[in-house]
Amino acid sequence: MIKTAIVILNWNGLDHLKKFLGTVLQYSSSDKISVFIADNGSTDGSPEWVEERFNNVKLIRLAKNYGFAEGYNLALNKIDAEYFILLNSDVEVTEGWHQPLITFMDNNPDVASCQPKIRSYNKRDHFEYAGAAGSFIDKFGYTFCRGRIFGDVENDYGQYDTQIDIFWASGACMIIRAEAWHKCGGFDSGFFAHMEEIDLCWRLNKAGYRISYIPESVVYHVGGGSLPYESPFKTYLNFRNSLYLLYKNLPDNRLHYVLFIRKLLDALAAVRFL
Repeated sequence: MIKTAIVILNWNGLDHLKKFLGTVLQYSSSDKISVFIADNGSTDGSPEWVEERFNNVKLIRLAKNYGFAEGYNLALNKIDAEYFILLNSDVEVTEGWHQPLITFMDNNPDVASCQPKIRSYNKRDHFEYAGAAGSFIDKFGYTFCRGRIFGDVENDYGQYDTQIDIFWASGACMIIRAEAWHKCGGFDSGFFAHMEEIDLCWRLNKAGYRISYIPESVVYHVGGGSLPYESPFKTYLNFRNSLYLLYKNLPDNRLHYVLFIRKLLDALAAVRFL
């Protein structure tokens, strides 16, 4: 069994792999860590590029683009490890980035998952939209992060440099205990992409696990690597998956009320988009 498997899901991400994979290998060198590329049926030559240049990277080829959720499910089923680190292909890691995450998991067996501090690759003194300094969800199912609410992202001046428990860890970079992953069923493939990690963390919370934020670990995220932020399909997935998330996880005595409010608010959002 591997101690830690760093798994990067790739779909036509050759440019990102060229830019960031070398840094992942440089800063993750250890006999207890293996790096995997799980390729989601790419057609841009990225799996061939990895095979030709990195004999220390294990390549898992999937037959087609299964999306973020099912792609990771299929890949992780092929890996025997104590911890999985799910890492987006458009993330730049830093020296020693993985050690605080692994050490915290070793010392806290009731923690299923944790995430690092996620800064913006393009505005390096700011938090990044997807995860920032730990994430939560409000009573109507809207997600927010320390360091980011809706589209407003804060400058990082050390205001969130304390370890805390959070509601969900960002899929851009998260470590998860393999035992908890399998116990709670991994990602729900119905999400395809976006919010599948929130659904999983909701189930982990209900199973009695903790989720944490570890500021000593820092990574830089480009964001929008597979689907640009302005993509209509991304917008559709965000709205659809947000409702699916509530439908799956809210108790019956709250579900109908919250969905009624959300339908009203989503209708207002639709008018604004139009």
